[in-house]
Amino acid sequence: MMENLARQAALETLQRCRRDGAWSAPAMDAAIRRYRLDGRDSALASWLCLSVLQNEAFLDWHLDRFCQKPVEKSVRDLLRLGACQLLLTDRIPEHAAVSETVELCRKNGLSRASGLCNAVLRRLAAERTSLPEIPGKGTVSYLQLRYSHPAWLAQRLCSERGYAFTEAFFASNNQSPPLDIQINTLKVSTGDYCRALERAEIPFEVFPALPGCLRLDGGSVTALPGYDEGLFYVQDRAARSAVEIAAPEPGMRVLDVCAAPGGKSFAAAIRMGGKGSVVSCDLQEKKLKRIEEGACRLGISCVETLARDGRLFEPSWENAFDLVLCDAPCSGLGVIRKRPEIRHKTERELAALPGIQAAILDNVSRYVRPGGLLLYSTCTVLKAENEDRVSAFLDCHTDFRAEDFTLGAVESCGGSYTFWPHIDGTDGFFAARLRKNQ
Repeated sequence: MMENLARQAALETLQRCRRDGAWSAPAMDAAIRRYRLDGRDSALASWLCLSVLQNEAFLDWHLDRFCQKPVEKSVRDLLRLGACQLLLTDRIPEHAAVSETVELCRKNGLSRASGLCNAVLRRLAAERTSLPEIPGKGTVSYLQLRYSHPAWLAQRLCSERGYAFTEAFFASNNQSPPLDIQINTLKVSTGDYCRALERAEIPFEVFPALPGCLRLDGGSVTALPGYDEGLFYVQDRAARSAVEIAAPEPGMRVLDVCAAPGGKSFAAAIRMGGKGSVVSCDLQEKKLKRIEEGACRLGISCVETLARDGRLFEPSWENAFDLVLCDAPCSGLGVIRKRPEIRHKTERELAALPGIQAAILDNVSRYVRPGGLLLYSTCTVLKAENEDRVSAFLDCHTDFRAEDFTLGAVESCGGSYTFWPHIDGTDGFFAARLRKNQ
């Protein structure tokens, strides 16, 4: 019975994403609360929803082999949900994947489509262990269909990184993302928090190069030990690494541009031992509220929030900061595995971003004191937003220089490094360390 509710929650979330343009993660969380799903069934619902969104083109290619006519969108949602259970896991019995999808048809006022769903999914189930290969292996078209990524992105990355590299990146994007948390060492030691996880029988992985960074398999963040007490916050290992690369020290004055949801501000404040100041800025007031709430939960008092447009110069900040963290607005293509909706962005939608990044970078560089540091970062993997942006900046700003860094196994090239899911096990992320001359 509960598994039925898990499938219903996943279906409703898929419909909200398609119909209303909702982000899948918060929509899924709302559905889990609405149906009061336990840990096991909330995990099933989340996996179903994420897997369908990650593999839409792949699922549709197989479904369309058995659909003689165009299928209405609401029925397509159901077929994808059923096909996901048949093609992307061997843990769900065929009869359950088919019969429960047919039952969802009836429960959601689509009885007229129950016969179609039953027939198509049964034929798909018969091929479950011997699926035909998607044609065109070695081409951009194959990557687009097999991994449900846009053709323009496949073409761009193949040109920049090569075909095999692009395929490995796409495949990694279709895996379930891990959960990285950062221990708030202002309140608890890493050892004590790890022992709390052990007592709760929650497995975790540590990273020696990143003190206080732990990786979990997933699950409910608010159910982890010490959430209400502010003993940790969620932040991907790559984003945390960017702060370690910047290496803020106690007593520094730090500016975090485009700071929401606040992870880098929190990491800087904790690394500084709460001594110094972090000015955390964003354009939208509602995003600043999230930063304030996070700082309050963590008990961090040295973070100040201000509404600012990173492109507009603030005279009182000129040469005023030891460190400026500039995590610029970007295409977000490095976090596709967490936000699968991003893969539907078009080149045209993203065309203005390099110009915006250049304007922000040019402006905030004036806030760095002589001898201070500018850390430019994005959660994307495109050269136009990363390496090309830094090169163009350094060409125009001879008072800055790229500064190489090492962090564990990470070694920069020309003062920058791109994190990749299939190589580093993190989000796709770019960081560049830029030093202002004395």
